[in-house]
Amino acid sequence: MREWIANKFEWLNKVKLVELNEVDTAEDPVRPELSNWFRQQYGRKIYGLKDRDEIVAVMCFAFTNEVPASVEELDTMSKQAHTESINTAQAQGKIAIAYTVWSRKRGGGQKIVEEVFKMIKQSNHLTRLVTLSPKTEMARKFHTKNGAIELRENKNTVNFEYVFNE
Repeated sequence: MREWIANKFEWLNKVKLVELNEVDTAEDPVRPELSNWFRQQYGRKIYGLKDRDEIVAVMCFAFTNEVPASVEELDTMSKQAHTESINTAQAQGKIAIAYTVWSRKRGGGQKIVEEVFKMIKQSNHLTRLVTLSPKTEMARKFHTKNGAIELRENKNTVNFEYVFNE
């Protein structure tokens, strides 16, 4: 049985983290209302987990210097961090805010969190990985199972933080 499970998820060892220009926003179970334009402006990024020619998981980020409690704050804070980076010729924001994640294939969500966390830890300017998650039991279970701690509960969202262990 254990061997069968290992073989079933063997594909996870062959995936690659790639930056995407756009996604089908209707597939986003968390924030389908956010356009590709929103997801790409002010230094925001879309990453996908690629298995051969197929994207099996997606995670979208904004970069800020503070932790937002809402999408509106995320928008404002990422615009501010982007402007500051242009004016000071420095990297944009110290905090990577993951505001949506979804998977098309079982195991993809956990794997994209692992890969993005590795990428952020290796960056020269990012010091934190924090989420802007919906207030759902599914989000809570997903993030705590993947090693995040609950940082703060807001009016309509929850922030979880993936802590860098040196």
